[in-house]
Amino acid sequence: MKAKYINPFTDFGFKKLFGEEVNKDLLIDFLNGLLPAKHQIKDLFYKRTENLGSTELDRKAIFDIYCESQNGDKFIVELQKAKQNFFKDRAVFYSTFPIREQAERGNWNFELSAVYCVGILDFVFDDSSRNPHKYLERVQLRNDEGAVFYDKLTFIFIEMPKFNKPEDRLETHFDKWLYFIKNLEDFDHIPKRLRDRIFEKAFRSAEIARFNPAQIDAYEQSLKYYRDMKNVIDTAEEEGFERGLERGLQQGLQEGLQQGLQQGLQQGLQQGLQEGDLHARAIIARNALEQGFTDDMVAALTGLSPDQIASLKK
Repeated sequence: MKAKYINPFTDFGFKKLFGEEVNKDLLIDFLNGLLPAKHQIKDLFYKRTENLGSTELDRKAIFDIYCESQNGDKFIVELQKAKQNFFKDRAVFYSTFPIREQAERGNWNFELSAVYCVGILDFVFDDSSRNPHKYLERVQLRNDEGAVFYDKLTFIFIEMPKFNKPEDRLETHFDKWLYFIKNLEDFDHIPKRLRDRIFEKAFRSAEIARFNPAQIDAYEQSLKYYRDMKNVIDTAEEEGFERGLERGLQQGLQEGLQQGLQQGLQQGLQQGLQEGDLHARAIIARNALEQGFTDDMVAALTGLSPDQIASLKK
């Protein structure tokens, strides 16, 4: 394997970095870069990633990482590798599980702990109204005046393809995390701006040479799945582009022919009217000349030029 470090967009790579108990300080550091001061995490524990509804008929939700902080706040952290129909609906659906599990037996006042759904996306939302340069978006329930109606349910989406900062433009600690995730597989050494305790540990955890044979095999399988899926997506996008281009050319040709025909008819009609009008004026001019009208009188009567009148006289 040529790469020195794992690809964090694989299931194995993502969970190796952020889903293991030994690396929970990496996850804490990453999440604290996203959270407000009142919800900063001091410690957390991982919960089972497979959540079931209250009945057998309920749909099952499987999270990449599901954890809870020291004060009871819930965190779903998902790596989404490809576009998916109804992705936002899926995110909302997932958020209901950590909400419902807080229900207590007996008397309960319905007070809830905060729930955060964090999506690290290896794609860009199809929404032309969104800022093409804004790679991080926080979503909460707001009223029609834009004020926050409920601040305990937050969705955070990070569109990784939009993050293109080079090392010398990293401004915040969280910028460093995104730079690390975006470029990890391409690094052959630790960049100067990432030389601190937390990132040095992240690089050690991501170094393939440190894996045992079983881990290497699991990573290779995960990497193969990721590459196969990306290839399928890229092929579909290329075919879609080619089909769209072909359809666009056909439609443009048809519209062009139709437009050209219409323009030709209009130009022909206009030219015919102009020629018919000129012929009619010439007949009037000849009759006037035969009646003894002067050139000036004929010009005033028909609008013909002196040269045109002279030509008629010949």
